[in-house]
Amino acid sequence: MSSEFDPDQTDANLCAHTDYAEGTAHDELPATGDGAVGIERDVWDALYSVEDPEMPISIVDLGLIYAVGVETETGEARIDMTLTYTGCPARSMLEDDIRDAVSAVDGVEDVMLNLVWSPAWTTAMVTEQGRKDLREFGLSV
Repeated sequence: MSSEFDPDQTDANLCAHTDYAEGTAHDELPATGDGAVGIERDVWDALYSVEDPEMPISIVDLGLIYAVGVETETGEARIDMTLTYTGCPARSMLEDDIRDAVSAVDGVEDVMLNLVWSPAWTTAMVTEQGRKDLREFGLSV
């Protein structure tokens, strides 16, 4: 049995990688949707209903949402978001949960998720409500 790597091996299990895009500058993080109205407010409310799969905390309160925009003429909701780290195993689940929640908003026809890593997520992005939820869960923040 050879220990050499065979690039032609067809049954290899390759590691998944995370694609990312440079985000636009976001001056006010954590973003919470304060001041949003109309469909945009409804999109923020839908995002608040999505919880992190490992902790009972909203992804908005966790600080994963950087920006939301809605093009009312086309019904496209655009969401800039991040994850707690690039190798997050819940990435697909979170993306699916976000798409499902936001797609259910009246007036939203399409959901565009823009996964960004700039600025990098830190615990400083957790909202006060998020800190309270995390403490109730047993984590100190």
